[in-house]
Amino acid sequence: MPVPIGINTHTAMRTGPVPCAGTSASAGSARRQKAPHANLRNHRRVSRSQPQALVCRAASKDESSSGSDSGAAPESTTRPSMGDSSKMSVDISPMTTTTTTTSPEKPDKKKPLVKPPTPLLDTVNHPMHTKSFNIQQLSQLAEEVRQEVIWNVSNTGGHLGASLGVCELTVALHHVFDSPKDKMIYDVGHQCYPHKILTGRRDRMPTIRQTDGLSGFTLRSESEHDPFGAGHSSTSISAALGMAVANELKGVANDRHCIAVIGDGAITGGMAYEAMNNAGFLDTNMIIILNDNQQVSLPTQYNAGNQDPVGALSSAFARLQSNRPLRELREVAKAVTKQMPGQVPEMTAKIDEYARGMISGTGSTLFEELGLYYIGTVDGHNMDDLVTILKEVKNTESSGPVLIHIITTKGKGYRPAETAMDKMHGVAKYDVSTGKQKKPTGGAPSYTQFFAEGLVAEAREDSRVIGVHAAMGGGTGMNVFEKTFPDRTFDVGICEQHAVTFAAGLACEGLKPFCAIYSTFLQRGYDQVVHDVCLQNLPVRFAMDRAGLVGADGATHVGAFDTAYMGCLPNIVLMAPSNEAELLHAIATCASIDDRPSAFRYPRGTGIGVDLEAEGVTGADERKGKVLEIGKGRVVRQGKDVALLAYGSMVNQCMAAADMLEENHGVSATVVDARFMKPLDTELISQIAKEHEAMIVTEEASIGGFCSHVLQYLSLAGLLDGKLKVRPMCLPDFFIEHGAPADQMELAGLTERHVASTALNLLGRERDSMAVLEPGQRSGGLSSVEGREGIA
Repeated sequence: MPVPIGINTHTAMRTGPVPCAGTSASAGSARRQKAPHANLRNHRRVSRSQPQALVCRAASKDESSSGSDSGAAPESTTRPSMGDSSKMSVDISPMTTTTTTTSPEKPDKKKPLVKPPTPLLDTVNHPMHTKSFNIQQLSQLAEEVRQEVIWNVSNTGGHLGASLGVCELTVALHHVFDSPKDKMIYDVGHQCYPHKILTGRRDRMPTIRQTDGLSGFTLRSESEHDPFGAGHSSTSISAALGMAVANELKGVANDRHCIAVIGDGAITGGMAYEAMNNAGFLDTNMIIILNDNQQVSLPTQYNAGNQDPVGALSSAFARLQSNRPLRELREVAKAVTKQMPGQVPEMTAKIDEYARGMISGTGSTLFEELGLYYIGTVDGHNMDDLVTILKEVKNTESSGPVLIHIITTKGKGYRPAETAMDKMHGVAKYDVSTGKQKKPTGGAPSYTQFFAEGLVAEAREDSRVIGVHAAMGGGTGMNVFEKTFPDRTFDVGICEQHAVTFAAGLACEGLKPFCAIYSTFLQRGYDQVVHDVCLQNLPVRFAMDRAGLVGADGATHVGAFDTAYMGCLPNIVLMAPSNEAELLHAIATCASIDDRPSAFRYPRGTGIGVDLEAEGVTGADERKGKVLEIGKGRVVRQGKDVALLAYGSMVNQCMAAADMLEENHGVSATVVDARFMKPLDTELISQIAKEHEAMIVTEEASIGGFCSHVLQYLSLAGLLDGKLKVRPMCLPDFFIEHGAPADQMELAGLTERHVASTALNLLGRERDSMAVLEPGQRSGGLSSVEGREGIA
């Protein structure tokens, strides 16, 4: 197979015995009766630096009465079958590993890069097609899947690093288990690309994250092999436990398995521990695979630097991976086994428990305290070990939850990803040979960048300004803030509930916390917003990034609901900037509010390129906004026929619609930037209602938000009792799936053409209204949605 440029070809060359499944069936049955998974105890610690694993050798006639496997091919060509444990004997010994590296070919500028052949993958269109493969073939299949991911994502963009790290695991899971009967639930879904490739969706991978294409996450409506949808973190264990309990209630638990695959980042979420605690209590048969790649905090497409994983849990994982005394005690256990066969089970168990106690100080690992049987750590790129362990766990009849702790490398097998500071977690289209991503040329910086610079400017003037984020330093721009104020930046892990109440505690002591969380993720901390912040009237500032439609990340990441779920809360100031200058003003305004909570929402993507100095922004690099009068909007264009009252990003759509109305239809439109949703500028709203015969109220958010608040005021003020015609325009009452931002705006009916059409209809010009929406008219929505492509 030709070596693709830029691809790692590290190959582990094992010397010594060939790994296998275990010992004789009778011996395994006896062990099962005494201690579930007892023959897996020796798999419990495999370290990258000093690898150890359960290693088996084919039994010779002198070693086993059952004889050798006459049907097996010679070891030089085919490895022994993993499923026939009756013909194997166990030898627990350190594994000698030699690593060889094949240098990638230098790019030949004259020859275009060619995707390497995938002979095994070409035969796989369903997980069942992997069943006949031996270990060597499975390893080759994993590498072919890895190449498939690399080449597909280079053309589409997407979540690359996590998917590259689980190729071996995904192949092993589908080889051992039987999807869709057995349920495989991938937490978050960043790592699901190999799973999609192996479950009949390979031919559609070029459409991933595109309009009408494959989702970038698992999606129930997309495939029977996706038993549970994802996008947000820490949900997999709860879902798998629910399915496992359902299997028990239906009497099919012995024939079906539920597997949750969760990363070391997602497992920091409190929901994961709630689920593990419940699983331990219920003692339900299920499997949790902890994919530990030491990437707790996601830098996303922004450079977050070489940050250490956050939290005490990450430190505990590191100790589990490298605990030398534990491995030494395991060797003692092996020696005792040979010398004192009559007391082996009890003695080995006590040494094993003591060894685990050295890690946690309580006599077991945290997971076992929760009632889970812990197996680890395991080399997540060693197909032998993965298949051996998964088969043994699958075939063990005893009930109870099992956690398998595997160690993987994010970005495995692709040198640019392995060496990148963000492990190429989420990428735009890129050059396969170099990993260099294609970025749009020119244009304004992103709203996220403006937020970071604005917050730094505020923090320079006020030492009480604090930054808080939930494992999204890169995505929220808090990594930029951290470079200047490392002692005033707090990454709390994927824990939005904790982030909100932690910020509330900071506010109690007179500090000024800015809690930067995506609009869609703040939903996870909503009770804390209500109970711990608003009810106590604490001045926490919420910076809600990714508000509105988000393009390729789809329905799970759309920031549609914050105006509704925040707008119904007393004691809070709500803002939505219409451009980058207004965002900087919102930051300055919220920094000045010390008597109540406040929040501002802003979209994904780049700014629209306004003249910052003309808009009242000071500073070149660390731009500082001005404090706005709370609850006051502004008229940005004066007209006389129709009023367009817009909140946030829709101001730009309305300005474009006003141009269209005047140039093509002779209609004069007033455009108002509301700036604030709470409190509403009721004086300005009343004024424009009285001065115009028609009004459109619009926002890039769901029903129940800004439009609803304005209509309620107009109704209560009696302004709807006369001749005023009003139409609300907001996101429709359905979930908008992934696609190009312009396509999403078209589907939502929020382009400039839709605004102009609605205005003409209100003015009684139905024919003109319909003509505006006909094909060939100016494309709508680009003024405010261009630049929204990318990764969350």
